[in-house]
Amino acid sequence: MLPYKTLQEAEAFLGRNLTFPETVWLNYSANKSDYFLYCHNILFLFLIFSVVPLPLVFMELSRSSGLDKFKIQPKVRLSSADIFRCYKDVMSMFFFVVGPLQLVSYPSIKMIGIRTSLPLPSGWEILMQLAVYFMVEDFTNYWIHRFLHCKWGYEKIHRVHHEYTAPIGFAAPYAHWAEILILGIPSFLGPAMAPGHIITFWLWIALRQIEAIDTHSGYAC
Repeated sequence: MLPYKTLQEAEAFLGRNLTFPETVWLNYSANKSDYFLYCHNILFLFLIFSVVPLPLVFMELSRSSGLDKFKIQPKVRLSSADIFRCYKDVMSMFFFVVGPLQLVSYPSIKMIGIRTSLPLPSGWEILMQLAVYFMVEDFTNYWIHRFLHCKWGYEKIHRVHHEYTAPIGFAAPYAHWAEILILGIPSFLGPAMAPGHIITFWLWIALRQIEAIDTHSGYAC
């Protein structure tokens, strides 16, 4: 929660006028707890998992020959029932694993120093931190993924993620509950190494999931 409630108090604290984004942030967050702001992640993840893959679903169901040239497996098609089952399973995992994990992981976010206060980060600061987050996540995710493809990791955990041999956007988070927990580590390491504002953290979580959906789209262009 911000230590000031009014525009005048915030400007006195910073020693300057607030920018327009800072004014919007003050008006929105001044009376909200840090925990409540952090839990916005649950809403963002739900919207991303539900909305972002929809264009890919329409492409899959359209049976358009013009789009087939971009499809990695043009002869493999999933039915609407298959796609809905995938989404239903993903949402079940969301409500029983991802959502509760978000609710209880706030102490770790507070511990590493993710802040909600003013001033807001500059665009350059956000870009630099996101670059670090993507590099750290890409490196650690690669090695964890290698581990999950060893005999034990694949048979016990990772095989669930490969039940859909023809990838679709909804299948990006389709995985064993243990894999969801394990792969949360790479996403957390970047913010732990270069902690920033909660807005940067929100943006990172959103972009990371959108990247995963694109990777599992089944299309290459």
